[in-house]
Amino acid sequence: MQWEIVAGVAGGLAVGLSAGPVLVRRWRRPPPAEPAVGRTPDDARPEVTGPADQVRPAATGHPTDHVRPVEAISTAQTGPPEESSNRGRPAMASGRQVTLTNLGRKTIDALRVGVVVLDHDDSPILVNPAARAMGLLRAGGGPGTVAAHPIVRTLAGQVRRTGVRREIELDLPRGREGVSHDPLGVHLRAMGLGGGFVAVEASDATESHRVARVRRDFVANVSHELKTPIGALQLLAEALLDATEPALHATESALLDATKPTGADGGEVGPTPSEDVRAARRFAERIQHESTRLGRLVNELLELTRLQGAEPLPAPDPVAVDWVLAEVVDRTRTTATARRIEVTVSGQAGLTAYGSDSQLATAVANLVENAIAYSDEGTTVAVVTRGNVEHIEIAVTDQGPGIAPDDVERIFERFYRADQARSRTTGGTGLGLAIVKHIATNHGGRVEVSSTLGGGSTFTLRLPARPPDAFLPPTPPVEIETGPAEQSQI
Repeated sequence: MQWEIVAGVAGGLAVGLSAGPVLVRRWRRPPPAEPAVGRTPDDARPEVTGPADQVRPAATGHPTDHVRPVEAISTAQTGPPEESSNRGRPAMASGRQVTLTNLGRKTIDALRVGVVVLDHDDSPILVNPAARAMGLLRAGGGPGTVAAHPIVRTLAGQVRRTGVRREIELDLPRGREGVSHDPLGVHLRAMGLGGGFVAVEASDATESHRVARVRRDFVANVSHELKTPIGALQLLAEALLDATEPALHATESALLDATKPTGADGGEVGPTPSEDVRAARRFAERIQHESTRLGRLVNELLELTRLQGAEPLPAPDPVAVDWVLAEVVDRTRTTATARRIEVTVSGQAGLTAYGSDSQLATAVANLVENAIAYSDEGTTVAVVTRGNVEHIEIAVTDQGPGIAPDDVERIFERFYRADQARSRTTGGTGLGLAIVKHIATNHGGRVEVSSTLGGGSTFTLRLPARPPDAFLPPTPPVEIETGPAEQSQI
């Protein structure tokens, strides 16, 4: 059993913690060899040394003394080896198991990723040097004992309850006791091995976290700096419109019945004063429109940057879904009325979500505004709610042109536009659906889309019906940078 666990962990790590048990079941033992003359199975057992063996208990007072060895699992689950009519065969099999166990441990020790295997009561039974260096062990409850990091134990408990592999990213203090102030970015993957055992792999994501922080800080700083000149442009455009309005009325009144002036040769003298005023107003209106759109883009960039920080909600509050929908309908009423689009709300009433009421209202409003923008005039946008003990769903369905299958996979990326020609007429920023995705992630949920070309689209926001684990931060979604392509979001 010992070599099966080690081989299963090593095999699972080789394919992303997904094929460990399969490799164990398909393991083929080599053909039996002649036993060594004059050596017993104990004599043939090689001495196992190396960092992984430091987790074996020894009466030395070392902090790792309480960690149970893999042999304990083997004895508890499998009992003594079966009798065999061939006396040499059990000895040879035992020697091969020891060799395989030693090889598996050395392989795990050589990995640059951290590996921790926990038993059913969260005691670490296998820890490699990389995991120790990342600080995945902490001081235990008693003197001279150690235990897995609380986040590792929480993650393992979730895997046991759900049976689903979990992945998170977080910052950990460096060192076993976490005394360093320089955090280490860690990507954790946890997978059940059966029998209550859980393997956790930890990879160093410090550099990617640093790059992400630099990008977020840059976007936030630039956005803050842009808010002032954008506001000035909006004020100047409004002032220009106000200044030209009296001149436009006066000129139109004076030239109401007059003919266009001509020169001595009968040619046109040039544009009339009313034409100059109209041109000035047209330019001012365009400046006002574009500056307003740019201001909305800056605000959404700031909102997205804040959401991408992946900060967990400290104390998720209960939020009435009915209130969220009423707020969304009120926000989008003007836009829907202008396009003669009816927004209907139906489904299960009295549902309660957990999180930030303002963020949830923003997410649903973005979905509804996106549906209005891409629906034809005179159609209907339907909002339907449903829920059970596990999840709450808010589905927004439009009667628009639909989304191509190739675009569905990228629809939640920043600035990606599926229909570039149509998106320019909608005036969106391309960030609305990206904001929805991050709000859903920060609330422990997700957003999905189903669409048919020519048959409309349905965006479904799925949220947990119970408060999420306050201890674990949300998992930031992995984004694929594809360049400054345009997008079909709000």
